[in-house]
Amino acid sequence: MPRIAIASALAALPLDEDLPALHAALDAAGLQHETLSWDDPTVSWQRFDAVLLRSTWDYTQRLPEFLTWCERVSTLTRLLNPLSIVRWNTDKHYLGELAQKGVPVIDSFYIEPGQAAEDFPDLAEFVVKPTVGAGSRDTQRYGREERPAAIAHIRRLLDEDRAVLIQPYLSAVDTQGETALLFFAGKFSHAIRKGPLLKRGEGPTRALFAPEHISAREPSAQEMADPSRRSRPVCRGLEGSPQLT
Repeated sequence: MPRIAIASALAALPLDEDLPALHAALDAAGLQHETLSWDDPTVSWQRFDAVLLRSTWDYTQRLPEFLTWCERVSTLTRLLNPLSIVRWNTDKHYLGELAQKGVPVIDSFYIEPGQAAEDFPDLAEFVVKPTVGAGSRDTQRYGREERPAAIAHIRRLLDEDRAVLIQPYLSAVDTQGETALLFFAGKFSHAIRKGPLLKRGEGPTRALFAPEHISAREPSAQEMADPSRRSRPVCRGLEGSPQLT
């Protein structure tokens, strides 16, 4: 019987509300499974037929260590998702790569360590976030009149040797939320709606992740269409785990 390791983080275990449903689904499929902390040095990952990245939500603060662990695990068993995808997906510079390939992406402006914190366009409303981040940690929404505070935020991230991403805020998020379409092996499975997370005048969360409001929804015909045929930006870099974003 196949054995699956579900990789989590110690701090995430009591917060992962979907984990019981995942356990039930694996039981129904006849799969043996254990949920383990990715950084537990006592685990022999080669005992498992696959290691599924589930809620390793502290990876953003420990990215080099986390990627080293992923690399080691991928030599011992099957890592889901593959190492190359995890490496690419953990840093939001991938949005720039998608834009270069013609994928509709909201305008994304990057500031690298060593560059000037104020070197970004004049925007009416915008979001500042680290390029390596999840759960809205160190992420904040600003208006034009708050630019000095935003520059201070950017400078703090740069001083921590973290690259920064600035994007215009899409006002439709406040009324429509964000829709994610989930596909498995190229086949559409379902869609979810994530409600707005960032509020003006509210500092970034200090928790492992900001509370999310997620609900099921039926995608529109436009949302189901080939993204390359759309005229509006569709990809903004959703906050989440490396296997999900």
